[in-house]
Amino acid sequence: MKSHMVWFLFLVSFLSVFPAPSESMVRHYKFNVVMKNITRLCSSKPTVTVNGRYPGPTIYAREDDTLLIKVVNHVKYNVSIHWHGVRQVRTGWADGPAYITQCPIQPGQVYTYNYTLTGQRGTLWWHAHILWLRATVHGAIVILPKRGVPYPFPKPDHEKVIVLAEWWKSDTENVINEAIKSGVAPNVSDAHMINGHSGPVNNCPSQGYKLSVRNGKTYLLRLVNAALNEELFFKVAGHLFTVVEVDAVYVKPFKTDTILIAPGQTTNVLITTSKSAGKYLVTASPFMDAPIAVDNVTATATVHYSGTLSSSPTTLTLPPPQNATFVANNFTNSLRSLNSKKYPALVPTTIDHHLFFTVGLGLNPCPTCKAGNGSRVVASINNVTFTMPKTALLPAHYFNISGVFTTDFPKNPPHVFNYSGGSVTNMATETGTRLYKLPYNATVQLVLQDTGVIAPENHPIHLHGFNFFEVGRGLGNFNPKKDPNNFNLVDPVERNTIGVPSGGWVVIRFRVDNPGVWFMHCHLEVHTTWGLKMAFLVENGKGPNQSILPPPKDLPKC
Repeated sequence: MKSHMVWFLFLVSFLSVFPAPSESMVRHYKFNVVMKNITRLCSSKPTVTVNGRYPGPTIYAREDDTLLIKVVNHVKYNVSIHWHGVRQVRTGWADGPAYITQCPIQPGQVYTYNYTLTGQRGTLWWHAHILWLRATVHGAIVILPKRGVPYPFPKPDHEKVIVLAEWWKSDTENVINEAIKSGVAPNVSDAHMINGHSGPVNNCPSQGYKLSVRNGKTYLLRLVNAALNEELFFKVAGHLFTVVEVDAVYVKPFKTDTILIAPGQTTNVLITTSKSAGKYLVTASPFMDAPIAVDNVTATATVHYSGTLSSSPTTLTLPPPQNATFVANNFTNSLRSLNSKKYPALVPTTIDHHLFFTVGLGLNPCPTCKAGNGSRVVASINNVTFTMPKTALLPAHYFNISGVFTTDFPKNPPHVFNYSGGSVTNMATETGTRLYKLPYNATVQLVLQDTGVIAPENHPIHLHGFNFFEVGRGLGNFNPKKDPNNFNLVDPVERNTIGVPSGGWVVIRFRVDNPGVWFMHCHLEVHTTWGLKMAFLVENGKGPNQSILPPPKDLPKC
């Protein structure tokens, strides 16, 4: 008996000194926001970066890990970082959009983002969420499954992060400031980028990104569209992709030769290196099926098989036409949630709040805007052009600071008209810092309807704090009597950023089980600047884990 007791006491003391490995870890990162002189397209410019890198560093973690990311601002601009697609359950203080959940980190100041990757795995990304700094301040977030949990698809031999972006030779802050002053659209970018490189462009022999591969292997490519204003097609000559995930949610695998990815979206694909050798062209090119100016320069890279000489010819591919709506729709319509026993699609079937939001452009008076003939192009949701507050919304809500916002955002358009076609005589919008209030755990159905005011356009709408299900989409005006008959409530794709089709509509459903103030906006940065944004105020619930956590002590002040 004594020997048993001695062994028991030894075991207890051993475990107290050497605890069993826990499921989750705390991971520390440091982001120094610094200026770095970067040369692209045969010209150099001082560039805002994280740790001097472009694209910025990739964050690696596992599902349910906690991240502590210390951001130190060494530049002249105010800074904030958004962790795009991270649910931020009860930790809205770490979400990052400036003047929404936090005041920005001022020059010389520090803020540590502290959050847990609760129940999430896959590819997400991070980016600056103030001004146009995200043009170069961005990077990937790779969330691996918990240890011992396999992917629900064949395990790849290797994984690669591919970040797509845009590059301006000019300072991007000057680009948007000039546009705001003039009242018209900003200059489009000078090139697209694949992992920070454009490939040869306009008589500049730029080196393209080289993806080195070995024959007979399967690679998981983690694609991020970090472009400011453009949806992109992505292709690799002579190879098919198997799509397995979008926005860090598994999908039913399907094969395609072309990926469509909007700003803010992520896509994971498998590619099998089935060739014996060779070099194969990679293209990233714009998709725009409306009469809107875009950067029409295709970025190129190379898939380079081991043992292939650099002097070997490259197998080419043509990118889709810029207005290839058919190719875009083919891809979008193929997306379905995996909806397995382990990864179910929990689509709300009963709805508490039915919302109908128009998204589009407008014109407001601007006497000083000579280029705009006395008018300024604006954007709106339900004809409300959002005014950014000077005090952040989440602290204002948490501390009951009055006069910062109202909760009277309209649940329906204030004016009924032929949204997707025809013309309107009055293109002016209202302005205000108006939020829509929702009780904890309510279910929402939201119709997002594009308008043809000025021009119809595809709007990638991003919702902070939640994922949602796309239950339906179509062209023209949403018909509340007929269109719900065609909703997919079984395995709709689950995302955090959804493209509202040009001259059409999309319907999303979600449950607001995360208290706080959550931004929703177009992820075309020019439209966000113009006011195509709003926020939901989700009230605390009554349970012990249904309230916003207290703010951290180092939360920046305005």
